Amino acid sequence: MLIIYAVIVLGVLGLIFGIVLDIASKKFAVEVDEKEAAVLEALPGANCGGCGFPGCGGLAAAIAKGDAPVNACPVGGAVVAEKVATIMGVEAGSGDKIVANVRCKGTCEATKTKYEYSGIEDCRAAAVLIGGPKGCSYGCLGLGTCVQVCAFDAIHVVDGVAVVDEEKCVNCGKCVDICPKGLIERKPANKEVTVLCKSNDFGKAVKDNCSVGCIGCGICEKECPFDAIIFENKLAQIDYDKCKQCNKCAMKCPTKVIKPKERKKPAQAAPAKDENVASVTAE
Repeated sequence: MLIIYAVIVLGVLGLIFGIVLDIASKKFAVEVDEKEAAVLEALPGANCGGCGFPGCGGLAAAIAKGDAPVNACPVGGAVVAEKVATIMGVEAGSGDKIVANVRCKGTCEATKTKYEYSGIEDCRAAAVLIGGPKGCSYGCLGLGTCVQVCAFDAIHVVDGVAVVDEEKCVNCGKCVDICPKGLIERKPANKEVTVLCKSNDFGKAVKDNCSVGCIGCGICEKECPFDAIIFENKLAQIDYDKCKQCNKCAMKCPTKVIKPKERKKPAQAAPAKDENVASVTAE
């Protein structure tokens, strides 16, 4: 009988506690924005922070409140933007893909070194030692700190310089933020012509330390028919809004520091058959 009484008491107590919890859950329930939940479901869930918000949850809340555009997710791209736009009942809008761009061309062969570095394999640590081992104090140190923070395998060190794979880059901004030299910037992916240098030294100092640096000669500025080249602190800069990718600046640059737009070679037509040649048939 004691066992039966105990089971009955526990059952009654469980029922009472269940009723109390049900009432409490309804009374203190936090209202969930259905649009926010739907937007969060549409986002890729990378939580990279590239949108400027604390993860996908923060971005979903901002979009639902109207504090962020529907195409704010750099990972999802146009596909996710369209889904979110449909949820919010607005137009997704169009925009060029933005990617990271390492403004340095100073490979191991092209640059001089000040000393042999054997410390921690981290650009930030090397930069503390009089700007790093490279002769150019503005150049890429090539120790791969940007590679370590990239969650998308979109950046690698090639011959002493970080190189971005634009197909994989989602513009999360982590490499941009961590580079101690401030070499990594954002640019439209469809604008290939770019100045791969950030040195503010005078031309002679640049040439003494790097054979492919911008020497501030101004030839590119004179050659540009669209007024898309400007000089700031002895360094050529490209106005991407004006640049038409004509390659004239890249062709005239004496140090070849301006990356040109690659031109696809036209496909060669198949050789025409000679109608005068008789076909041979096996007997």
